[in-house]
Amino acid sequence: MIAGMHEQDFVAYMIFGLILNFLFSMMFGLYLSKNIGMQEMISSKGDKEQSIFISLSLFIPYAKMLVTLYRVGILQIYFLNKGYSHKEFWVYMTNKHD
Repeated sequence: MIAGMHEQDFVAYMIFGLILNFLFSMMFGLYLSKNIGMQEMISSKGDKEQSIFISLSLFIPYAKMLVTLYRVGILQIYFLNKGYSHKEFWVYMTNKHD
């Protein structure tokens, strides 16, 4: 048993969490590309690497989906509500900050 449930149930939760992650990530990517534009996204993308936590979150059910929802929250609360643009959010997410 893993975390109080059978292995099959745990794997099913992991798979469902990954499916939800890909769904949310694709919807968020489409939303950003619609508001910024694909060419603009490609030209302004930085070289920031994701942290090891983001890579490891694939193995925890729903963690990657929560990270995506956290990014949506940052976009809405910190950027859009304060008058910044979608492009400024994209630059913030993809460029290294010192």
